[in-house]
Amino acid sequence: MKTQLDCLPCFLNMALNGIRKACPGQDDVHEKVIREWAKGFAEADLSESPPSIAGRFFRMTAVHIGDVDIFKDQKDEANKRVIELLPKISDTVHNSEDPLLAAMGVSIIGNYMDCALMDKFDWEVELEDLEQDIDRKLFADFMERVRAAKSLLILGDNAGEIGLDTIFAKLLRAEGINVTYAVRGSNILNDATVVDAEFVGMTDICEVVTSGVDTPGTVLNRCSVDFRERLKSAPVVLSKGQGNFESLWGVMPDVFYAFKVKCPVVARLTAHPMKTSLFCREN
Repeated sequence: MKTQLDCLPCFLNMALNGIRKACPGQDDVHEKVIREWAKGFAEADLSESPPSIAGRFFRMTAVHIGDVDIFKDQKDEANKRVIELLPKISDTVHNSEDPLLAAMGVSIIGNYMDCALMDKFDWEVELEDLEQDIDRKLFADFMERVRAAKSLLILGDNAGEIGLDTIFAKLLRAEGINVTYAVRGSNILNDATVVDAEFVGMTDICEVVTSGVDTPGTVLNRCSVDFRERLKSAPVVLSKGQGNFESLWGVMPDVFYAFKVKCPVVARLTAHPMKTSLFCREN
C-alpha cells in the first residue's frame, strides 16, 4: 500500500505522542523531532508504505532519545489486561457455535490495541459480537488451506493483541497444525516483540520468531534474510493488523489479512467502513 497525503498528519501525531512519553517536559526535544519529521515529508517517497516511512522517521528520532521503548507502559498494561480477561474470553470462544471463527473475531478485535488509536476504540465492548463482519466463506477457504498444509505463519502486530491471538493459536495446535508466530525485531510503537510473546505465553504454544523489522509493519526490505525465506516458503500466511496490511498489500500475493479498519485511508482502499472486522485476501 502506498502512503497517502492523509497519512502525513497521522505520522506527526504519532511522533508527538511518542516523544512526549519518552521525554516529558523537554519541549526543545519535542520541537526538534517534530521539525525533523516535517522536513522529512518533503523528501519522503510516497510510493513506499506508511510503515516503511514511519520506521525511517522513528530511527531518526532515536538519535535524540536513544534506544528507548517509548510505549512500554502501554504495552505492559495491554498485556496484563488481556491476561486478566483471557479465561472468560476463552470460555466464550469454546462455547460458541464455531470456536475457530469466534477466536478469529477475538483476534481481530484485539487489533484495536493500537497506541495511536486506543483512546478512540473500546475493544472490550466489541467482545460482545465476536464474528461480526467476518467473511465466513473466505474464512472457511482459509481454514481448508491451513488444514491441508497443516501449517500457518502468523505475522503478529500489537502487544495485548498477541495475548488474544493465543486463543486462535491454541485451537490450531489442538488440531495438530504447526503454527509459527512472527514478532517485530525491535521496539517500535506498541508492536509486539519476543518479550511480549513470552509474557502472554505465546512461546509456550508455538514457535515464535522475529521478522527482524524495526518498522510498524512487515516491510520486506527490513526483514532479515532468514525471515524473508521463511515467508516465501510458508504455505499459508495470516497477516494480523493494519500495519502489516499496509506493508504487504499490493506487494506480496496470496496473503490472508485480519485486522480492524481504523483509518479513512484504509477504509477507502478496502471499500469497508471504519470499525469493520476485516478478513480478506488480495485478488
